[in-house]
Amino acid sequence: MATIVIICGIYCLAFAVFHLWFWRLFSWKTELLKLSFPNRAIMQILNTRLIYVFLLFALLCFCFPQELCTTPMGHLLLGGMSVFWMGRTIEQFVFLRRNHPYIHLLTLVFAAGAVLFLIPVLC
Repeated sequence: MATIVIICGIYCLAFAVFHLWFWRLFSWKTELLKLSFPNRAIMQILNTRLIYVFLLFALLCFCFPQELCTTPMGHLLLGGMSVFWMGRTIEQFVFLRRNHPYIHLLTLVFAAGAVLFLIPVLC
């Protein structure tokens, strides 16, 4: 199971890198100017905090895979991340109701994250 937790860490690291690219991928330099000042700030603050959370969880997965697999606190953290990714999957259907291949792909990736983080908790 420690190998699955390491994979969870890679998954989180990949999402941290993905979120680092948001400014360029989504043309935030120009697109966020369309928002009010507070909304523009909130978008960027939320994104940088997500990057921090993903990096923290990656670090936890890389440094403490055995503890995450075998302790109640580890199970709580892994289960919490599973719920995070399941919630993110559900939010795809609430906020991104579009028929687009990238949206469908991301939905599958988010659902996979929910399953991936749940496996060590159940086994």
